[in-house]
Amino acid sequence: MDQKQLLKQMIDFNQTAFNNTFNAMVMLQQQSEQVASALLEQATWLPEEGKKAIDEWINSYKKGRDEFKKYVDESFAKVEAFFENPGK
Repeated sequence: MDQKQLLKQMIDFNQTAFNNTFNAMVMLQQQSEQVASALLEQATWLPEEGKKAIDEWINSYKKGRDEFKKYVDESFAKVEAFFENPGK
């Protein structure tokens, strides 16, 4: 088997494994967020500033997660482009 083809298959496998793991993590985080939101709605003792801080924390975490995914996807695209055009 050609080394280039073998490396491409390895990269494809790693990308698929990353995507599957990332998607599972996102689902887990979404479920945790739903539970936390339900608890926050019922927590009458928690001041509004605390609820707002938790919402900002969740939004910040989502933004970081999305940026991380974007960077990883860009990196996989660069590696794929390198193997398609190794001389460039």
